[in-house]
Amino acid sequence: MAIAGLIVGLGNPGTQYRRTRHNSGFMLLDRIVGSDVGCSLLSSRSEKDFELWQWQPCTGHDPWLLLKPLTFMNRSGRAVQKVLKHREIPCDRILVLHDELDLPLGKIRFKKGGGLAGHNGLKSIAAVLGTQEFLRLRIGISRPDDSGDVVSYVLGSFSQDEYHLLASVFDNAVQGIRVYCQDGIEQAMQITHAP
Repeated sequence: MAIAGLIVGLGNPGTQYRRTRHNSGFMLLDRIVGSDVGCSLLSSRSEKDFELWQWQPCTGHDPWLLLKPLTFMNRSGRAVQKVLKHREIPCDRILVLHDELDLPLGKIRFKKGGGLAGHNGLKSIAAVLGTQEFLRLRIGISRPDDSGDVVSYVLGSFSQDEYHLLASVFDNAVQGIRVYCQDGIEQAMQITHAP
């Protein structure tokens, strides 16, 4: 069976990171996996590098792969490389879900290629692919108010209110991802980029 593309959620493994800002990509991927009967686990290598699911976001279309790298953020590309070793998926059919400091909490934005904004997970994937021209879904986490230590901020947990706000954001994001899978990036942007 043909595979339509690959969706990668970025984060760090382990319970201590579960609700941290840097794990927004994991959280969104978990939302897809946990709420959709069209998902089936293909491979769970929690002692190794990744978990992999097959997802049928829309009937009548080829399935997508959902990938959760378990290599820690800075080495996310290693898991992507292992999955792509056995499958030819063009870069314009790879979508990476990740946290974004330069977007307010509650905003999500698709982005085609471009800079990596210092995000180590994106850098790792770009190094493996040999290009930055892959798609991203940026999940806004805002910047720290006091311009303090960014590392501590992104590795800090969402407050209860922030976590609840993400629930509605993720519902919109999943809908946007479905539209992207079926109709392409321009239509998905119309769904997710509304004010």
